[in-house]
Amino acid sequence: MATSWTLTVLHLGLLEKRDQLSGADVITILRGNLPATALGGSRWSGLLAIALDVADGRLARRQGTVSPFGDNADSLADAAFWTWLVLRHDPSRVVRAAALAAWIVPVVAVTAFGIRRGRMPDRPRPALLRPAAAMQAVVAVRHVLRRGPRAATSPD
Repeated sequence: MATSWTLTVLHLGLLEKRDQLSGADVITILRGNLPATALGGSRWSGLLAIALDVADGRLARRQGTVSPFGDNADSLADAAFWTWLVLRHDPSRVVRAAALAAWIVPVVAVTAFGIRRGRMPDRPRPALLRPAAAMQAVVAVRHVLRRGPRAATSPD
């Protein structure tokens, strides 16, 4: 968690005209750090992460605090939480591979593209179902339905 807060402080320029984090920004950071909290390992953590993801976006739009920081932090929080959840709690190799493809590959690709261009690109966001959002729903439901405190590993 210390690393994420340090990165937040170092990148406050992405907040544009604001000089502090908004409530939506804090919710986003908390979602990315959910694995480090007592709620991170609960069987409801996936649904909580989805609820926090919806809440931070709506709050930012309602309060007029949408910023490049929030946009980038949202994707990074998703990648951090969902990758942790699936690697830690999902025994299926297929689901693990799909999670890596859905969350890590786009973050790496956008970052590489930004470095090559010398600035971060504006990322288009489809209003409806995206592959990463669909994968989040699948993992969240699998996590809620799992048996026992931790699913047993299997080769799948």
